[in-house]
This record gives sequence, C-alpha cells and structure tokens, in this order.
Amino acid sequence: MKRFQLWLTVSLLTKFETSSGVSLKQFSRTPQMNNHQNISTLLDNLLRGYDNSVRPDFGGPPAVVEVDIMVRSMGPISEVDMTYSMDCYFRQSWVDRRLAFPGDTNDTLALSISMLARIWKPDTYFYNGKQSYLHTITTPNKFVRLYQDGRVLYSSRLTIKAGCPMNLEDFPMDIQRCPLKFGSSEYSMLLVSFHLQRHMGNFLIQVYGPCVLLVVLSWVSFWLNREATADRVSLGITTVLTMTFLGLEARTDLPKVPYPTALDFFVFLSFAFIFATIIQFAVVHYFTKYGSGECYFSSDFSSDSSSDDDDWIETKENAPAHVSGSPVCKGSNFDSSNGGDPHFVEVIPLSACSIPVASMRRSSQPWSNLSCISRSQEEKSFQPSPVKSSERSPCQRRRHRKKKRTPRFNSVSKIDRASRVVFPLLFVTINLFYWYSYLSRTKRIQNLNVS
Repeated sequence: MKRFQLWLTVSLLTKFETSSGVSLKQFSRTPQMNNHQNISTLLDNLLRGYDNSVRPDFGGPPAVVEVDIMVRSMGPISEVDMTYSMDCYFRQSWVDRRLAFPGDTNDTLALSISMLARIWKPDTYFYNGKQSYLHTITTPNKFVRLYQDGRVLYSSRLTIKAGCPMNLEDFPMDIQRCPLKFGSSEYSMLLVSFHLQRHMGNFLIQVYGPCVLLVVLSWVSFWLNREATADRVSLGITTVLTMTFLGLEARTDLPKVPYPTALDFFVFLSFAFIFATIIQFAVVHYFTKYGSGECYFSSDFSSDSSSDDDDWIETKENAPAHVSGSPVCKGSNFDSSNGGDPHFVEVIPLSACSIPVASMRRSSQPWSNLSCISRSQEEKSFQPSPVKSSERSPCQRRRHRKKKRTPRFNSVSKIDRASRVVFPLLFVTINLFYWYSYLSRTKRIQNLNVS
C-alpha cells in the first residue's frame, strides 16, 4: 500500500511538471511571435514610400561610405600576368536616415539578404579588378545589419583578382607594391597598396644552388692532365648544355620583360665561368710543349735530373712494357755553341724506327731488335766522337747502357695550377659583390616603404 502511494505521488509530480513545462513554452512562444510581427511591421513601415534608386540625403551633402577590408588570404601571385589574388571580407557602412527606427541605441536588426534589393546601396566597383567574384556556397556570403540611427552595414566575402604592374629588375629579391583601386561613379576613389616581399627559398634550391654546383663541377678539368683532351672537352660541353637548360627553365615563370633581372645576371655569370673553363683548356692545349701524349727520354741518367716540374721520373726496370717499347726518340735541342752538351735530350719518332713485333715477343729484351731507319744530317753532325758503325744507331747505343732512364710525360700545365686558385677566388669575389649589391637595394626599398 505504501509503494502504491509513493508511485502515485511521483507520477502526479511528473505530470505536474510536464504540464507546467508545456504551458511555459506556450507562454514563451507568444511574445516571440509578437516580436517577429513587430519587426515585420517595423520594416514595412520603414520601406513604405522608400525609393531605393535615390541616395541618402539626396540634394544635400554627399553620402559618405566607409569601407573596411579584412584579408583572409593572399595569393596566388602571377608574374607572367602581373596579377595578384586575395580572399577578403569587403564591408561597407553608410547612414540612411530613412531607415532609422525608434528604440534603444544598441538595437540592431540582422536583415535577410533579400532586403538588399529593397534598400539603396553604393555602386562600388574595383578599377583594376580582373575576374573577381562573390562566394555563393552554400548561400551568397553576405549579410546586412540595420542600426537604430539608420546606419547600414553591408558585408560580403569576395575573391578579388587585380592587376599589379611589377618591376622585376631585382627578381627574385624584389619587393612589389600592388595597388587595389575601388570607388564609385559619384565622387572619389580609394587606393590600397599591398607590399609583397618574395621568399627566396625556392629559387635558392632550384636555380642558385645548381648553378654554383655546375660551376664547381667545371673546375674538375683543372685537375685533369692536359693529355685528357676528350675528358676535358666532354666535361666542358656537358656543363655548358646543362647550364643552358637551367637558364631557360628559370625564365619560364617570368614575363618577357625588356630588361635583365637579378636571376638573369647570376645565370649569365655562371654560364660565363663554365665557358671560360673550355677556353682555358684550349689555351693549355695550344701551349703544350711536346704535343699530346708523347714520351721523350733524356740522356742525363741521374735520378734527380728534371727540366720541368710537371714531369715524372721512372726507372727503366720499373717502366711498363708499352712505355719502354713504344716511344722512341728524335734528335732534340742541342746547343752547338758550347761544344755539345752530353746531357742533351733525344727524341726518336716512331716512324723512324722499325720494331719487329714477332721478334720482340720471343725476346726478353724489347730494345734488342729496335733499329732506326733514318737520321737527319743535323743529328750526324752532333756526334761527340767517332764511333763504330754498329753504334751509330741511338737506339742500339742506349741498349748497352746500364744506367737509369728518365721517361717524361706531359702532365698538368702551370696554367691549370694557376686556374685552380684564380677561378674560385674570382667567382667568390663576384658573388660577394652580387649579393651585397642586390640585398642592399632591397633594404633601401624597405626603408622607403616605411617612410
């Protein structure tokens, strides 16, 4: 019996609360519906006899329109088209006393966008705008607010694409000043300037870094001896072609301006250094002393004899078979004024000697069957003493000597050694001047913008 009474009490309370809640909701809806009706009646009264084709205070002072721009994002920026884009909230505010209504000063009415067609609004447009549009997803992004004193706030979200005349002389270290011109056909025009500073990280990775690496790669030829003609020429041509492709690729994102940019100067500087390495090798090859790849022997058998710092010394026993058997000598410089120097150099051309290949293969001494087939009259006149007919051949005469030989080869030129120092120093010096001049110009532009 007690349980039944308790359950009955709880159920009665629940019903009471529910019924009271429903009655409260009904009471709360009634003032709200009345408020909506009051606002609709107020707007109808304000717009009764309202002509939206006539500006506020017609016949009196001009209507003042205040503009506020909130930029949400900037970009993309195109140097080819010389345009920039931005996403912003474009807000306009003006006072239309025909829309003033009685009430508190803090009263604000948020109107529907359908009211825009029934009230006056300024004909604002962008002078340098290109392909600007209003966001309409999922509904047109704009709203209207009406204040008690008749002030109207009209806001819309726009993507504006405007033209920007750019000066690309300092590209990619430039700072551009992009204007936004907007106004009305009534009286005045407003100008807003956006100062845009370019980030250089992308250009350092894609252009400046590879250019420096290509220039350093071309300097590898300075460490190759001058007989490596094919290697040095192929290395130079490869770097020139790669540099040409890199320079053309860097210009694809730029307009065809009639003046060179800072990036063009650097690409041309790198190309000039790479091309100079090819010219340097041509000079080295032209001033080679004994021709490409020739070997010559000195009759000075001392191990410390050397007439050129670039030559290398090797004994006959340690010399390879193709060195000791292939090069032969020809009568070389001999000073007859001093009575004949015994330490003269003899070089015998290969065409002047007959080398029986079959006999050389069977014999352990490749020089035993080597004989000369001709000698010049100048060589015969330089004989220091009469010798036997069997010893007239220089090749046979050298065969009986047991002393060390000094084979000498063309090696690194002195021009190459100087180029190893001159080229890097000159490149570093020009780079310091390049970066200092352009970065200082950028700082001057920043100071002018601040002032």
